[in-house]
Amino acid sequence: MEFKSLRNIETSFRQIRLFGIVFVAMCAVVVSVAMIMVFNFAEKQREKIYVLDNGKSLMLALSQDMSQNRPAEAREHVRRFHELFFNLSPDKSAIEHNINRALILSDKSAYNYYTDFSEKGYYNRIIAGNINQVVQVDSVVCDFNTYPYTARTYARQMIIRESNMTERTLITVCRLSNVSRSDDNPNGFIIEGFNILENKDIITTKR
Repeated sequence: MEFKSLRNIETSFRQIRLFGIVFVAMCAVVVSVAMIMVFNFAEKQREKIYVLDNGKSLMLALSQDMSQNRPAEAREHVRRFHELFFNLSPDKSAIEHNINRALILSDKSAYNYYTDFSEKGYYNRIIAGNINQVVQVDSVVCDFNTYPYTARTYARQMIIRESNMTERTLITVCRLSNVSRSDDNPNGFIIEGFNILENKDIITTKR
């Protein structure tokens, strides 16, 4: 009888130990799953940015992978530079304002073109002749296989006078390097080695 009782006690002890091991294993699984869910939640939260509109309204925007959006930002940076640098009106302050904004997006190579145009009286002729110059960027081709990135721009210039309008081809090339983003440079690029490859008249039409 005593032997049977000892066997019952030993069996009960084994069962309790088995239940304990199972319970600890289940707790470990639950904790592991909870930790994974917490990390996933935290990662999703880091992928969200909150934008304040004048401190009043709150908008939720999902941030994108920077590398995926970089080619579009590069094309926009180059396009914006050309619009600021080549869109000219017969107003000295407007010309200087746009040129200064364009030079923030580029290095000294663009500034060298600006000083060369100024010394040749190009901007003075724009003002004196009441001429409007409008650039239309057709395409920006960027090569992201090497760094700094290479960008080639194909555009047209419209030289609008009172009596006629002259259309020109404009082809430029430059390199793009990454820099810190700012209010004046939201895309975080700097144009280097800017060079005008072609800028010649195509056709002149009377108005």
